[in-house]
Amino acid sequence: MKDWEQALSGARVVVTGGAGFVGSWVSERLLDAGAQVWIVDNMLTGSPDKIEHLFHRPGFAVSIADVGHSIPDPGGVDLVMHLACPASPVHYQRLPLETLRVASDGTVNALELAARHNARFVLTSTSEVYGEPEMHPQHEEYWGHVNPIGVRSVYDEGKRFAEATTMAYARERGVDVGVARLFNTYGPRMSLDDGRVVPAFIGQALSGSPLTVAGDGSQTRSLCWVEDTVEGLLRLACGDASGPVNIGNDHEITMLELAHMVIELTGSSSSIHHVALPADDPHVRRPDLTRARLLLGWEPTMSLEEGLKRTARWVEETRSARATDAERPR
Repeated sequence: MKDWEQALSGARVVVTGGAGFVGSWVSERLLDAGAQVWIVDNMLTGSPDKIEHLFHRPGFAVSIADVGHSIPDPGGVDLVMHLACPASPVHYQRLPLETLRVASDGTVNALELAARHNARFVLTSTSEVYGEPEMHPQHEEYWGHVNPIGVRSVYDEGKRFAEATTMAYARERGVDVGVARLFNTYGPRMSLDDGRVVPAFIGQALSGSPLTVAGDGSQTRSLCWVEDTVEGLLRLACGDASGPVNIGNDHEITMLELAHMVIELTGSSSSIHHVALPADDPHVRRPDLTRARLLLGWEPTMSLEEGLKRTARWVEETRSARATDAERPR
């Protein structure tokens, strides 16, 4: 058992957004470590099917609530992990006011819960706080280059506000905080229709449809396997670093290279179709992991090729199961 797992054994943990992609993995790993987990999620972008395999686990509870309004207090809280927030462009551009509310009021409510119980608080922020970066790779001292009124601003600026609020609570109220800046994370349990590049490319490849590459495909991303991301988050949760700390993979790949890799790994006959580049879409993204390695003793271990293979298998199985369910008589 790892040190962070021992530290979590018996802990009472509130996970906001626990029915989302990363939140479901965080909740599962917490339960595996022996923690009691209370998920708070309004299911706006989360889904019960991401956590249904946890329903039978002892020490697991779910509360359907909007953290932007209030967070039920289960009592005796040791750790608050604040993951609630629409995270894909499709979702946060469809839900701009809800995104701003959870990043502002939701963060305050989660911090107040931590303050009442003298619990550690971990904010999952994002690499999007760096915007269209003028520094590459991005390290935590870089303040970012964000369009404050663009179509992505509700998420980018929402998370920047959440970080500012978190640090203000640390300075003014003495709350024990940690801030993680997550870079692109992928793997099983991603929503297949939320527009993020990995499930989009894999779904298109498995269907034999053209892979839609934005612009000329020269823009880069750094893709981190979800279990690696979660390990970094939980190491931060069990440590004393306040952050911010970048958590991601520092292997960078262009979107055109990724498209070709997905086609090859899936054995697809799909072609590549270029579409317009979305507004304010960052051209480069790669974390400097110096602080994560130093403070958390963490770095990603999953290769992109193996991670994409596992994700493709999961996508194929999920689509097959849904097709079977649809064919059953009602």
